[in-house]
Amino acid sequence: MRRAPLFFVITTFRIMAAVCILTRAAGTQTRSRHSQDVGQAAGAVLMHRALHLDVSPALASMREPDITAVLADCEGAPCGTSPGVSADDSDAAQEQSREEAIPPPIQPPTLSPAGIAVEQTSQGARPAVPLLESFDGLGAGFEGPQGTTNFRNPSDNSLAVGPNHIMQIVNSRIAIYSKRSEKYGESGTVLYGAVATKSVWSGFGGACEARNNGDAVVRYDQLAERWLIVMPIFSRIGPGEFPGDIGLASDKPVPPGQLAKSGEASTPGAAAALPANPPQPPSPPERGQKPPEKKEGVWAMCYAVSAGPDPLGTYYRYAFERTLFPDYPRPAVWTDGYYTPTSTGDDVIQKHACIADRAKMLAGQPATEQCIVIDGVNFLNNADIDGRKLPPPGAPNIMMATGGTQLKKIFDDDGIYYWKVHVDWKNPANTKVDGPVKINVAPYHYLCNGQLSSCVPQPGTERRLDVQGDKIMQRLVYRKVGGRESIVAAHSVATQGGGGVRWYEFRLDKKHDPVLYQQGTYAPEGFYRWMPSIAMDKKGDIGIGYSFGGLPNFTGQRFAARQAGDPKGQLTLHETVLAKGEASQTNTLRWEDYTTTAMDPSDDCTFWYVGDYMKEGDKAYRTRIGSFRLPNCKGGR
Repeated sequence: MRRAPLFFVITTFRIMAAVCILTRAAGTQTRSRHSQDVGQAAGAVLMHRALHLDVSPALASMREPDITAVLADCEGAPCGTSPGVSADDSDAAQEQSREEAIPPPIQPPTLSPAGIAVEQTSQGARPAVPLLESFDGLGAGFEGPQGTTNFRNPSDNSLAVGPNHIMQIVNSRIAIYSKRSEKYGESGTVLYGAVATKSVWSGFGGACEARNNGDAVVRYDQLAERWLIVMPIFSRIGPGEFPGDIGLASDKPVPPGQLAKSGEASTPGAAAALPANPPQPPSPPERGQKPPEKKEGVWAMCYAVSAGPDPLGTYYRYAFERTLFPDYPRPAVWTDGYYTPTSTGDDVIQKHACIADRAKMLAGQPATEQCIVIDGVNFLNNADIDGRKLPPPGAPNIMMATGGTQLKKIFDDDGIYYWKVHVDWKNPANTKVDGPVKINVAPYHYLCNGQLSSCVPQPGTERRLDVQGDKIMQRLVYRKVGGRESIVAAHSVATQGGGGVRWYEFRLDKKHDPVLYQQGTYAPEGFYRWMPSIAMDKKGDIGIGYSFGGLPNFTGQRFAARQAGDPKGQLTLHETVLAKGEASQTNTLRWEDYTTTAMDPSDDCTFWYVGDYMKEGDKAYRTRIGSFRLPNCKGGR
């Protein structure tokens, strides 16, 4: 394979500084079934070195020669409940087809009258948002230049849109499509894929190239006109796997580029590439059986930032060590960094808020990542900028989470909690997280008591679907409209007779504190609407895509919206059907881990959404990508 024309090797270092933050026991279990020894103090700011960086060849040239031979690095319980392993080999395909035992359904809760009061029980009277584009993406029936591929449940459906392209990542596979523009006459032509997500790091060396982990996420950085791809490494990289002398006395510095063990001092110097993937066991463990894990070593987060607006071009590639398990990454674009919170374990109520040095990464320069351990919190989302209007200089990033604690069987709350995150790249000791602060909202009960539960009924089967009802879903969107700053968020809540989408618009005051402006629970006809993804266009209109189901309906995907200035708390436009389900999923309760709504940077009006559905005769899910534009939003930026 052709090597990159440029190659950077960066200096490495480790800085640790302590800052104090307030924490609150408002958390829940992570969706990962991974457990670990937690040895990092809450509130500590950890400066993670880049283990390796380079500039890639053009992505279009990095193609798996035989996609059916690619095995994912991590399977089973230690990879989280959504390992994103593709069913490309026959064993995995057989496992995908085997049906799990059917657990009993979750009993409906008793709801608060104040929560019921914000339910919208009928669809909006305005005409439905027109469906502009609609085509199948990765999943059953997919065909592209690199062939076909199969997928395992649940999908992690990530989507990003640029001026001429659409990029989709589902678990451990990636594809790039044309977008109707001056360059392409139509949307949906597969230009690249399906390939293993690790292909983005071909030639990079180490774990990012060798380990095809799932949970990868793509964002389009509209401010810089770049693509950001983030892929976690789910299995430990032991100290002994790094080259060099590892039998050092505790007072002897580790050679440059080598991982320091506990009690050893690290030394700046050239970074070593992450090690090759360890040998695979002769046969995979039975489903649910936890294979042996290393007790020492670190995990990693792999970043790729495009060198320009073409997603098929070159990328600046980075690998940062992570001292905690990096499950369920939710990257967000902010002016001073790429914010990527993750979850750390199923038996600890703990999250990991990390920020990568965006300015350095956009230039392909040596960069660092700062991480803060936060105990007693739910799944975190950082504000992700849409549009080109910036927050005030120095404004902190707003981070939010729902309340409740699924591990403690606390499924109700009446608050959304926020933190202000300030990062200082010159002096990490000044990096801090202030919060949490409670925003009073209408009471809510987690839909189906949270995650990994038997919930949404389907026709012709006792199998019910999981809803991920314990968390704010991605994305948490920041939008500046005129001089007003808004943040919109959504999650799934129990409603009278089913489940609905609870959504919020918060507005930032002069202190840059979010204040509730409006809220609603969209729950017409007593069916189930869940796993939402929300966004706001440049006019202040709000659009939400979500899964729709409940007897007698097969599960599909829909979209509802409101115009700025409409009555508060109401989605005033009739919902649009993006994909009508035609079959029930019977092999597992896992449906999706999330969906994605992304804004089109060409006009800042067009919403793009992706979610799962099944056609008649399907044994596995397929994905549907669609676009929508409200009638009052037109023109350029």
